[in-house]
Amino acid sequence: MPLVKEYEATAKKHLRATGLSVSDIDAIIDYICDVAKHYKIYYLWRPFLSDPKDDMVLELAAVSNANPIVTYNGADFKGIEKFGLRAIKPGDFLEEIGELS
Repeated sequence: MPLVKEYEATAKKHLRATGLSVSDIDAIIDYICDVAKHYKIYYLWRPFLSDPKDDMVLELAAVSNANPIVTYNGADFKGIEKFGLRAIKPGDFLEEIGELS
């Protein structure tokens, strides 16, 4: 739930840039929560990264087998190879899946 709250707050900070309303963001977040697969995390090895919010993302990626982590802040995820994960930039991810040529 903390990650959802962080995404919601970030999305609402950028309303003007997106052209969305607060109710649009709420509907999108509600939809994502409805269709998402939920995982329990147990905080077994924290702290690992320098930012506790990044630790939350890392732990969720590890337990859900979500690989790669797509982020503009790859440097913040140094050492995640230990968990069999990698971090890549959004553009690199789109190229990798064939959405950018």
